[in-house]
Order: sequence, then C-alpha cells, then structure tokens
Amino acid sequence: MPTVRLSFTPAPAHVRTARLVGVAVARRAGVAPELFDEIRLAIGEACSRAVALHHDHSIPDLVEVALGDDERFTVRVIDRAPIDAALSQALNDPAELADPVALLEAPDEGATTAGASEAQAASEEAVTVGMRLALLAGLVENLTVRPADHGPGTEVLMSWPAASGRTGAGGRG
Repeated sequence: MPTVRLSFTPAPAHVRTARLVGVAVARRAGVAPELFDEIRLAIGEACSRAVALHHDHSIPDLVEVALGDDERFTVRVIDRAPIDAALSQALNDPAELADPVALLEAPDEGATTAGASEAQAASEEAVTVGMRLALLAGLVENLTVRPADHGPGTEVLMSWPAASGRTGAGGRG
C-alpha cells in the first residue's frame, strides 16, 4: 500500500522533489542508509525517463509516483506515453537492456532521405529511453517495466529491502 503518492507536471525541475521525497520515505521504511544514493539515482532516472517521454510526445498529463513501505520499499513511476515509445523489448526482460550496443545499431541503409531522418530521430529517442532503462537495470536488482494498468503508458516498478522495524513509523527517527 503506497505511503506517499506524487503527481507532477512533466518538467525536469520536479524530478529533484521526487528524489528527495523518495529517500525520505526509504529512510522511514528502514532501508539501509548505504542504499540511499542508489535509490536517489534510480528514482531520478525513472522520473527523468517519464518526463522525457511526455515531452517527446507532447503529453501534458501528470507523471505519477507511488512510494510504499510494506514488506519492501517500492517505487512506481508511471508515464502516459505510447507503449511503443517505451521499447517493447524492455517490457519483456529488463536484463536484455544490459547490452547498450544493441540499442545503438544503425538504422536501415535502404531508407529514403526523409525516411532516414525520421528513422534517425526515432532511433535517437529509442536510444535515450533505452539507455535510461539500461542504467536502471544495472542499478536496481528488483526492477519491472510493464504497461500501465489503466490507460496508455508504462510503469517502472523498483523495490529494495526494508527493515522489519521502521525507524520513522512512530515519529522522528
């Protein structure tokens, strides 16, 4: 059950707020302090990915973040971009993203000049999104990227172990 829900306009300035809130909830959940930098970076990458997808597809909808502290500390980042923009291979197996060379393959040489230009722009977008997912796959041991439950978009779900006794649950900790 999420402890904190954030929704923000797809602007890079709001990613910092999501990172700060994420680490605060992780601390409250009893996550080991040595994981805070990893969590901060992972939340930043997932939110930046969502912001970039919204910007690239002119989507004004809010980016959604849900932070939970049940058995594990979980972070869900939901974008509303078209599902094909999220690299369908990532939805099947995030481990496949560990090979950034596959993401950088050249577009088809038989394409027309106008088609090649469009293909190159789409390829650059796919590389950017793919590299963010590859970084997340390297950072987060427990990572899932899948279609959003309701409406268009994708959900990036990450989790880390939390202590059984929460330091911040009863007050300041």
